Amino acid sequence: MTPRPASLKVRALQWLAQREHSRNELRDKLLRLLQDRARRDATMASAEADGDGESEAPVPAAGTSAAPAGAAPSRADAAAEVEALLQWLEAHGYLSQARFVESRVHARQARYGNLRIRQELQQHGVMLDASAQQALKQSEFHRACEVWRRKFDAPAADAAARVRQMRFLAGRGFSMDVIRRVVARGAHPADDAEFSDT
Repeated sequence: MTPRPASLKVRALQWLAQREHSRNELRDKLLRLLQDRARRDATMASAEADGDGESEAPVPAAGTSAAPAGAAPSRADAAAEVEALLQWLEAHGYLSQARFVESRVHARQARYGNLRIRQELQQHGVMLDASAQQALKQSEFHRACEVWRRKFDAPAADAAARVRQMRFLAGRGFSMDVIRRVVARGAHPADDAEFSDT
């Protein structure tokens, strides 16, 4: 049963070749893969046992494995195997939290505000460094203007429309200060002599 670590490594490398992953995300995927394999192996072992005429064997209770003891790795063994693989991937440069953060910010910044980006990164167990936070903060007004312009492209005609526009930008994760500035100016900063991103 030695092919499991090699195929686990190959699968991890395939996922990383498709896109950057956070350590937590890749750990979850690998653990799910091992659990799915253990269930499949248990099902196959049960089917083989039934096919050999051993139908008098007791049926396992719901939620328990039908495989004999020692056939599938325990959760602790699976977690240790995955952790060792993650360390190997990081040591060889295949898995990088910094690259994950950079790619995620790059993919999200054109459509979302700083709050949404930070929340998504926190869900992956990573945080922005100080320079990346500062860069996002400085560009948030410009990005909010672009998002607003793609959706509305006209100043709100009344209070209800203003609230709708503000709610839309808030849902995208922009700060309230930026939202108020965008909606008040009609998101046309190039026409505004006072435009600045303070």
